[in-house]
Amino acid sequence: MIQIKISIAIFSLASVFLSAQVKDTLAEKMLIYQLPNGGWGKQLDDKSVVNYNLPVDKALLKKIKETGDDHATIDNNATSREINALVKAYATTKNNQYLKAAEKGISYLLLMQYKNGGFPQYYPNTGLYRKQITYNDNAMINALTVLYNVAEGKNDFDAVSSALKEKSKIAVQKGIECILKTQVLQKGTPTIWGDQYNEITLQPDKARAFEPISLATGESVGIVRFLMLQPVTPEIEKSIKAAVSWFKQNKIEGYSYNVTKVNGKAVRTLTEDKNSIIWARFYDINTNKPLFGDRDGSVKYNYNEVSEERRNGYSWFGDFADKLINKEFPKWLEKNKISG
Repeated sequence: MIQIKISIAIFSLASVFLSAQVKDTLAEKMLIYQLPNGGWGKQLDDKSVVNYNLPVDKALLKKIKETGDDHATIDNNATSREINALVKAYATTKNNQYLKAAEKGISYLLLMQYKNGGFPQYYPNTGLYRKQITYNDNAMINALTVLYNVAEGKNDFDAVSSALKEKSKIAVQKGIECILKTQVLQKGTPTIWGDQYNEITLQPDKARAFEPISLATGESVGIVRFLMLQPVTPEIEKSIKAAVSWFKQNKIEGYSYNVTKVNGKAVRTLTEDKNSIIWARFYDINTNKPLFGDRDGSVKYNYNEVSEERRNGYSWFGDFADKLINKEFPKWLEKNKISG
C-alpha cells in the first residue's frame, strides 16, 4: 500500500514536471504573447522587447497581459515568425491550440491588409509612419509569404481551414497587384521599390529621419524573390526582368563593406577591394546615386559625411542582389523557359 502511494506521488511529480516543461516551449510562450486581435508585438511597451528566451514569471506575465492591440505589428518578423512557428509546432504535436492560434494570426494579417493590397507596418496603430505600406525589413513580403503558404497549402500550412485558404488566395493576388503598382518608374522604365509608401496615393514616402524617400535594394531583392514564386504573367515577367536589370546597372564594383568590433562597438567601413561587388542600401529615386539619411533628417551623398552614430549604427551597404542575379534569376528563367 505504501509502495503504491509512493508510485502515485512520483507519477504526480513527473506530471507536474512535464507540464512545466510543455509550458516552457517556444510554442507555448507564443500562445501567451499573442494579442487579443490575433497579432503579436515586437515590444511589450516602449522599453521591453519581446524575448522568447526569458522565463515567463509572474512579473513578465503581468506585463504581457497589459500589452494592447496597438503593439501588433509585422515589423522585425513579428506575427509572421509566430504563425510559422506555431504551424510547425502543430505539424509535430497535433496540439489544436497551436493551429487555432496560427489561424487567428492569419486572420489578423487578412484584417490588416488595405483594399489596395498593401500592408501597414502596424495595425490598428496608425501613429507616425506605422500606417504606411511597408516593405522595410521585408514586413509586407513576410506577411504575403505566410498567406501564399496558406493559399497553396505549403510548408505545413495544409492544415489551415479552407475558408482561410480562399481568403488568402485573394489577399495574395491583391498583394501582387500592389507590388506591381508600386515599382518605381524612371521616365516610364520600371526600376525597383522604395521602403515604404503612402497608403492612399501609393507614392514612395519617408519613415524615420534616416530613412528618406529612396530606392531600397535589400527589400527589393525580397520582393523579386516573392514574385518569382508566382505563376508567370507578362506583368510579373516584365517586373522581375526590369528589377534585375536595374541591379546589374547599379552595382558598386571595387569596394567591400566591413563590420568590426572596437571596444565592443560596431565600426562599419567602406574599403577598396577589387574583387568585391556591393550595393548601397538606398539610392536616389531619380538619379540612382547612393544616398544616406542622417539622424537629423538630412540626406548625404557621401558616406563619410554621415554622422559617426548613424554611420556605425546602420547597415548602409551589402551584397544584396549577388545571389539573385547570378543564381536565382538564371534558374527562374530556365525553369519557366523564358529568354533572358
